[in-house]
Amino acid sequence: MSILGFLIPLALLMGLVGLGAFFWAMKSGQFEDLDGAANRILIDEEEEDK
Repeated sequence: MSILGFLIPLALLMGLVGLGAFFWAMKSGQFEDLDGAANRILIDEEEEDK
């Protein structure tokens, strides 16, 4: 039972770290261009050089 006193705060701390990382990614513009990455894979770089 004493292990729960350690695991529950640890789980809450890990959740807060994950939430903080998500908000940091939102603030830094990580999710601004969702279609760009999907379309970039379709572009052939060899054709652009010619």
